[in-house]
Amino acid sequence: MTRRPDLVRGATIVGTGMYVPDRVLTNADLERMVDTSDEWIRERTGIRERHIAAPGQASSDLALIAARRALAMAGLGPEDVDQIVVATTTPDRVLPSCACTVQAKLGAKNAAAFDVLAACTGFIYALGIARGAISTGIAETVLVVGVEALSRIVDYTDRNTCVLFGDGAGAAVVRPCAAGEGILAVTLHSDGVLGDLLEVPAGGSLQPTSRETVEQRSHFIKMRGRELFKVAVRGMEESLRAALDIAGLAPADLDLIIPHQANQRIIDATRERLGVPAEKVILNIDRFGNTSSASIPISLDEVVRAGRLGPGDNVGFVAFGGGATWGATVSRWTMPAPLTDGVAQAVTAARGAGS
Repeated sequence: MTRRPDLVRGATIVGTGMYVPDRVLTNADLERMVDTSDEWIRERTGIRERHIAAPGQASSDLALIAARRALAMAGLGPEDVDQIVVATTTPDRVLPSCACTVQAKLGAKNAAAFDVLAACTGFIYALGIARGAISTGIAETVLVVGVEALSRIVDYTDRNTCVLFGDGAGAAVVRPCAAGEGILAVTLHSDGVLGDLLEVPAGGSLQPTSRETVEQRSHFIKMRGRELFKVAVRGMEESLRAALDIAGLAPADLDLIIPHQANQRIIDATRERLGVPAEKVILNIDRFGNTSSASIPISLDEVVRAGRLGPGDNVGFVAFGGGATWGATVSRWTMPAPLTDGVAQAVTAARGAGS
């Protein structure tokens, strides 16, 4: 099939937003809940605190605020959105999708909406879908959201997992751009053989909810951390190198790397294997913990608002998650930095309306 030349175009991020709940759960708080210590947590993970959703605060509520902020930065309204792709492991409910709930709350009446489940790699998967929709002309504006309320599936009696995870949401608005700009490459990988390294065993069709599954605490995250560490570092390095090869770049050409904030030791090991200096790698795991599919867009929004990315800068996203899934993107940034006064005012207005 011959593709129409006018439908081959680039896709770029034109707005970002993030939101984390107000409640902060510190390592000192966890010391009173399980057999752990601040020193033990920091040495093994790099985490000092994480944000926890309030009772009744669902994933769609977190996503809504991040989405409003991203649209405000882009200078767009809900009616301009053609697609909403929500990456999440913790939707409000099994049916309908979290994306459809976000669509209703946002008032994006013209948007098709659906979820993507790829755990911590979810935002990269969703960004790849958005790029495909934009570059082929299926959509003009795609809202991509990574959101998690992981506190709902964390076992706070398991010190190996409860210290890791936090709640939050990040969003990006993707629009067309010139070919050779914006998102240059996306690499996506998975290996279902590794699925039991990180899982929630019950609650699906294999083990439907029952008294036994509840008593066995099978609705919480189970993780084999040592095995996960090894494959995560290798997968993240290889997927980012593959994306760089597609883009015709080398690790040294990247101005910034925004990795999934899983564990500081994983991030450090990946950076060392890539031969990239520490100042090029974004870290905020100390303040937010592991927010799964939300971690990359949360980090991206902080970077954008701090003016650390400017036109022509090369930025890489890379993640590894349950499934197992892993992947990376490489983009040539097109947004101006720092924010203009008009955009800053719009962001401030959105925060007032959405938070």
